Amino acid sequence: MVPGASGAGVPADSRSKRERALPPWCKVDSVTVMLWFVAAALIVIGVAGTVLPALPGPILVFGGIALAAWIDDFARIPAWLLLVLAGLTAMAWAVDYLAAAAGAKRAGASRLAIIGAALGTLAGIFSGLWGLLFMPLAGAAIGEFVAQRDAWRAGKVGIATWIGLLLGTAVKVALVFAMVGIFVFALAV
Repeated sequence: MVPGASGAGVPADSRSKRERALPPWCKVDSVTVMLWFVAAALIVIGVAGTVLPALPGPILVFGGIALAAWIDDFARIPAWLLLVLAGLTAMAWAVDYLAAAAGAKRAGASRLAIIGAALGTLAGIFSGLWGLLFMPLAGAAIGEFVAQRDAWRAGKVGIATWIGLLLGTAVKVALVFAMVGIFVFALAV
């Protein structure tokens, strides 16, 4: 007890026993907890966005990691690590656009085939996993057939575009999982 101004004693430490027993890193306010939930949600939605073309997956994952680093005052995720992760994000974003185009270009696809693949990808979002896998192929083939009126060439372009899209998605998923792995490792250490 510490004597007060009126002579009455006041407790020296007004915190509860539970608060005094917790280590300093466990004492967080509700805003910090909410920000951690937002960071985790961005990462989870970003991972889903790596296979769903409507969502910018790698960018959302990076945003969640950057938010987590900021919340932690860059203690466990330093700025140099964020720069490395930004590089991986840029690589994943570039692969996303270049892979399908490279597959289409290699097969000599027309502009309509590339537009058809993009439209097929968008349509595939609403038709489940099989739609995501095969609608880009159908879109590219239809676009090429409209442009050239050659079914054999349309099939060849559709398959080449589809293979490029699948390879690009595989590389993008690998890069995003590497980003999440680095993030989890940095938090654990």
